[in-house]
Amino acid sequence: MSSEKLDELRAAVAQEMQHMQAAVDAYDEAAANFLGVNRTDLRCLEILGSQGPVTPSVLGPALGLTTGSVTAMLDRLEKLGYLTRSPDPSDRRKVVVRITEEAATKAWELYGPIATEGEAVMAEFGAAELERVRLFLSRSRELYERHLERVRAEPAKQGRRRARG
Repeated sequence: MSSEKLDELRAAVAQEMQHMQAAVDAYDEAAANFLGVNRTDLRCLEILGSQGPVTPSVLGPALGLTTGSVTAMLDRLEKLGYLTRSPDPSDRRKVVVRITEEAATKAWELYGPIATEGEAVMAEFGAAELERVRLFLSRSRELYERHLERVRAEPAKQGRRRARG
């Protein structure tokens, strides 16, 4: 493949990634609206649905929230019937948060068809192709995670600059 064709292909892949990110973002916004929650609440439900019961101390860092913000979010989601809190059986000083069956059912209504169709899409690819896609996605995620740390540090810098200026 010529250098020019390879550059075109890279540009096309980058464009498709941007389109996919926009589509996922728009879908998650619609899903949050459907559930009557905000995007952080939706992410919390996603964590509970995929990881199972967790403590609030796990949710805070995963969502970038303070202890107080986690408590407020859990209060909202519990009031909506989307999660339960109960004492940790191994340490009753801790609380364990679980997604409810109602929330899991609603999430499956939203994301189940995507998972099912996604399996069909993946079936079109062989093992070697899927491994390359997995590697690409993994490295792309790692790239974003590195830059997330950089960007999260920026608001503090910007706030100090505005306060002086």
